[in-house]
Amino acid sequence: MTPLAFARRLAQAVLAVLGIIVVTFFLIHSAPGDPAAALAGEGGDAAYIQAVRRNFGLDRPLLQQFVTYAGNVVQGDLGTSLVRGRPVSEVIGDRLPVTLLLMGTALALSSLGGMVLGGIAARRPGRALDLGITTGGVVGYAVPTFWLAQLAVLTLGFRAGWFPVQGLTDARADHTGFAAVLDVAHHLVLPAVVLALSEVAIVARLTRTGLVHELATDYARTARAGGVGPRRVLTRHALPNALLPVVTVVGARFGTVLSGAVLVETVFAWPGLGQLLIGATRSRDYPVLLGLVLLASFAVVVANLVTDLVNGRIDPRTSGV
Repeated sequence: MTPLAFARRLAQAVLAVLGIIVVTFFLIHSAPGDPAAALAGEGGDAAYIQAVRRNFGLDRPLLQQFVTYAGNVVQGDLGTSLVRGRPVSEVIGDRLPVTLLLMGTALALSSLGGMVLGGIAARRPGRALDLGITTGGVVGYAVPTFWLAQLAVLTLGFRAGWFPVQGLTDARADHTGFAAVLDVAHHLVLPAVVLALSEVAIVARLTRTGLVHELATDYARTARAGGVGPRRVLTRHALPNALLPVVTVVGARFGTVLSGAVLVETVFAWPGLGQLLIGATRSRDYPVLLGLVLLASFAVVVANLVTDLVNGRIDPRTSGV
């Protein structure tokens, strides 16, 4: 990607994030419910609720609140949590590594697993193995993540007892060192696999379609006629050309994986941003909600920019787009 094209994409991304902040701010503040009343509780009288509103600036005109919030965001201040009384950046920072662990594992599993399955299916198109992988991919994509997570909890968690069904670690054990790493990995397996399954289906189908097309091209037939083995033709010649749509889709679906992580974290009580989002929504914690939306928007923008850069390395013809 040329510097000019990168600057243009970056400017578009910044405008998109700003637009999301504006729309989200006014939508959240126009939703039913009063955060001051939620903080005051059932026993709070009208005077106390008004004092809470005044203390957090909720009694000011909405436009004035937005100008103040936008000015603080530009300076790197996301505000203070209404419920926790801590800076929003600290509240999100405490939960972010746990969600990144879940999302990173799920993206790695879906990308690598999908490419391997797609490559296996493309070697013998139309055969039983190809049909089985393709059918399994359709089923995996069609099953809702939330329902699949509950099914995994009931079967592999409660009935079989193979995996823990809640939390990041075993609260009854005091693991340290490598034992603690294994404990986290054991808790991570089920939610990561559930989150990755629908993405595996998409990556496998795209890889399979791209490889079948590339293996039917003249350069692939010429390589085979020259004595190059089928596996080498697949991995060295066809796969790099088939990766472009796969990388594009993986980057574009980063936001989908993030939203799926919220559902998976809810089912498995995974202490990440999903749990934080649900709690902030219930308590009307506006600063935390806005901070999470800003983080998600920024993450999707960065993922798309990285995707463009990777596509430019895979296929230089796209670098000037």
